[in-house]
Amino acid sequence: MISGKSYIASEPTAKGTKTFKTFDPQKNADNPWTFTEATEAEVDAAVQAATRAFESFRSSSGKDRAALLNAIADQIMNLGDELIETYCAESGLPAGRAQGERGRTVFQLRSFADLVAEGSWVEANIDTGDPSRTPAPKPDLRKMNIPLGPVAVFGASNFPLAYSTAGGDTAAALAAGCPVIVKSHPMHAGTGELVAQAISTAVDQSGFDPGIFSNLNSSGIEVGTQLVSHPGIKAVGFTGSIKGGRALFDLAADREEPIPVFAEMGSINPVVALPSALEEDAAGWAQKYASSINLGTGQFCTNPGLILGLDSDAFKSFEHHLQQAFEELAPQCMLHPKIKKAFDQGKSSAKEQAGTATVVAETAVTEPNYASPMVLKVSGAEFLNNNQLHREVFGPYSLLVSCSSKEELISVIKNLEGQLTGTILASAADLSMQQDVVEALQNRVGRLIFNGVPTGVEVCPSMLHGGPYPASTDSRFSAVGIHSIKRWVRPFSFQDWPNEQLPLALQNENPLGIRRLVNNKWTHEAI
Repeated sequence: MISGKSYIASEPTAKGTKTFKTFDPQKNADNPWTFTEATEAEVDAAVQAATRAFESFRSSSGKDRAALLNAIADQIMNLGDELIETYCAESGLPAGRAQGERGRTVFQLRSFADLVAEGSWVEANIDTGDPSRTPAPKPDLRKMNIPLGPVAVFGASNFPLAYSTAGGDTAAALAAGCPVIVKSHPMHAGTGELVAQAISTAVDQSGFDPGIFSNLNSSGIEVGTQLVSHPGIKAVGFTGSIKGGRALFDLAADREEPIPVFAEMGSINPVVALPSALEEDAAGWAQKYASSINLGTGQFCTNPGLILGLDSDAFKSFEHHLQQAFEELAPQCMLHPKIKKAFDQGKSSAKEQAGTATVVAETAVTEPNYASPMVLKVSGAEFLNNNQLHREVFGPYSLLVSCSSKEELISVIKNLEGQLTGTILASAADLSMQQDVVEALQNRVGRLIFNGVPTGVEVCPSMLHGGPYPASTDSRFSAVGIHSIKRWVRPFSFQDWPNEQLPLALQNENPLGIRRLVNNKWTHEAI
């Protein structure tokens, strides 16, 4: 049952006077629940509880944390239809999408459970001492990853489950041994509360200090600002806009003790459509890209917002087929009226830029909060001269850029801001001849795709979901997959420490049976 309250260390609380509601974009009406925004005192209470809990949680066993993560997954599934119905009422997304995202959320939790139960993720390195070494004795040094401390996680607007209350950031931080305080997204506070209840139940049953998890309601920026500014918070996870992520990054940097902000932000995901691919199947690629641009009403961070090609008959054919493909696609509901308004403003601004022309025109929409796609085109020279055209338009929008030469195409790529993905459409033989294009694109993105679409982010160890700024604030880390746990830890060394006082991962006997680098050789053996 949704109460509209925040949760601090498993206890519901609502001490404030500021309230808000979530919105059903399909019905174009407020949802029935009223949520109370957390007060500054409640923010402080959540951080104090997390700080207290960290003292024991940081040294808990991987097996115990794995049991907790699996229990959270079980409790989320136990929410049943209420979770799916609430998700749909707060997002306008269909039940199938909700069920799929729930499955992804549970899979993420169980993947991290498997990771920490096995234990090798701590990256134990041991260099044994040699007191007889001359001219100076060699010390015994042992290194492993340890948790940073309490983490603030900001829920994402477009993924009410997989990137929110129990999403990848929360799962990874808990797996690492870091308490989590979620700043619930105001668009899906009901979904967030149900998941918070599931997490709290799992924590209570696990025997861990309940301070390892809190969920705070907020309709504005005040709670988030207070969280990031609080000296007890040691890292931040964020998925959202460049404006929001940069504001948090700057705030964290200005603290007396600066802390890392791992923000996954805007991306227009450039696609390079070379003639060899379009000459072979312009109609097929147009159909695939029309579907990708319109998928989920374009509300994905990997939406293909920029398609680059050489001025040729093949690129003109692709443009023609793209027009036809969009004629078959109906308008779809967006997540919220504010997102719809921002989309309308973004595409209007793009259309007003000098040199742009319409490929796919927006159609009349009769339903509130529904959006129809828009595709514009522009020359490579105009794109290079106008950074306004580089901006993400969050929704079903894309821009075709026709380049006069391969040199101009490479110049366009090199002048792009950092992106999550880059895609090349080409024949295999042609790709081998385009290493200069490949290298230029690789330098601007976190993931290269060959003959596909960027929408769709597989949750697996080899996935890199991040990229050069502003795609993310630190391109060395992924926001997806088990390796995202590395954001919430720091390496730590022990020198000449008594064996029995070392963490189990570093003890001579290797009681955990994990893989370790011992004197520059990987082994599972004891020393």
